[in-house]
Amino acid sequence: MKYSEDVLVRPLISEKSFDRLSDNNAYTFIVHKKSSKPEIRNAVEKLFSVKVISVNTMNKKGKKKRFGFVMGKQSDKKIAVVTLKDGDTIEEFGA
Repeated sequence: MKYSEDVLVRPLISEKSFDRLSDNNAYTFIVHKKSSKPEIRNAVEKLFSVKVISVNTMNKKGKKKRFGFVMGKQSDKKIAVVTLKDGDTIEEFGA
């Protein structure tokens, strides 16, 4: 990836992500499909001025859905769970 802003698509807001945040100081993001763990680490450290301990990624396949008479498919996603050093927080995340 060329720019750090292109790596992180958006934060993932769910009950499970807020449980990770309160238990492990881990933030969940939807990231670009072709981004690697070092790129994700550098983007989070640069954009939010925090120290990243670990990055875990997972690929989620899109579900098949019916849109009227047409069968369609939701888009695939790549999700990153970023664990920060104790004491570091991301205020923009909204927690």
